[in-house]
Amino acid sequence: MNLVMPPAPATALVVCLCAAWCGVCRDYQSRFAQVQARFPQIEFLWIDVEDEADLLHPLDIEDFPTLLLASGNVPRFLGPVTPQAEMLERLIRSQLQDPAAPALADKSISDLVLRIRAKTSA
Repeated sequence: MNLVMPPAPATALVVCLCAAWCGVCRDYQSRFAQVQARFPQIEFLWIDVEDEADLLHPLDIEDFPTLLLASGNVPRFLGPVTPQAEMLERLIRSQLQDPAAPALADKSISDLVLRIRAKTSA
């Protein structure tokens, strides 16, 4: 008998924070999905900042696209980026695949990672 085990939970997290009205975000979504396909071991999420304002509070995301990268529950990067697949891949390699990459010390960002993890596991 073959038992199919569910995949292990992703320890790395890549979140794109965008807005539905943002044309740049809409264009970036397909590139984001292309990079996601190259990193199946990482959890990728697309969050609309207006639909999920309560989740993001007290952070105010004003520039799009903004990426949040976390290793486990430790945030490694939060900031606006140019909407290019190559940029996202470089960030993943430098921030998530390098164990020496520094963590962000801002508690509000750490709390956001925990809220996102809780919401996606519910």
